[in-house]
Amino acid sequence: MRDTALQVVIVTGLSGSGKSTAIRVLEDLGFYCIDNLPVVLTPKFIELCQNSEEQISRVALGVDLRERGFLADYPAVLDDIRRAGHRVEILYLDAADDVLVRRFSETRRPHPLAEGTNVAAGIRREREKLADLKGMADRIIDTSAYTVHQLRDELRSLLGVVAGSEEAMRVFLVSFGYKYGLPSDTDMVLDVRFLPNPFFVDELRPLDGTDTAVARYVLDRGETRRFLEHAMTFLDFALPLYEREGKRYLTIGIGCTGGRHRSVAIVGELERRLAGRGYPVAAQHRDVERP
Repeated sequence: MRDTALQVVIVTGLSGSGKSTAIRVLEDLGFYCIDNLPVVLTPKFIELCQNSEEQISRVALGVDLRERGFLADYPAVLDDIRRAGHRVEILYLDAADDVLVRRFSETRRPHPLAEGTNVAAGIRREREKLADLKGMADRIIDTSAYTVHQLRDELRSLLGVVAGSEEAMRVFLVSFGYKYGLPSDTDMVLDVRFLPNPFFVDELRPLDGTDTAVARYVLDRGETRRFLEHAMTFLDFALPLYEREGKRYLTIGIGCTGGRHRSVAIVGELERRLAGRGYPVAAQHRDVERP
């Protein structure tokens, strides 16, 4: 047997939330992927991968309620895999009920738990059944606001970091606009609506915070520099403590009014500074394309 620990990513979550997309992204990143593998076969599959002549080191398993036994049996199976020395991470995909209803309506697929009722009832049943598994997740992604292409981009950004780093906690930064609501999957939120707003500068309004002129307008202000100093002091204090508690992913939301200018520029600067501290960092701008 090869004395090599595998990276095992369990992809799960609500039906219609994007699990199939996540599996395809993981395949693109070099993971050996199996969807809906019976839970009783999982340990044997991991053993076969470890002994494979193909030198498999990264495995992704898609699991959901089609595999009827996994809710009862997976906690014990995952503990066994971890005790064998493998690194197991659970990626849980979620979405708002109304978004899931719309997606099922668009695809005309029946919900697996509808049981003769409507899709909304099936979603409620599934959410209740998966509540404990969601609580076990290392990473929760709310896909409500994403198109398929945006979800693929975020997953590539996030899972690319996962694939490339085995040590430090991963930090995921997301800019957003308060007018569109808070991201539901953040661990902490920093509000930057007190900073000068490029929206009120005619030549900057059509641009966004990735543009050099907008970024300089935001970042060159004295209050911005002080905010960044205070933010980094806090993060330098807090991030090692999150790591000590076993946190593998930390999502930080940065919000301004519309999510196009200030929050985007601040995310860019925090990404640069945190990377300089040695943290694997990924960033996503949720609302930058909104009007």
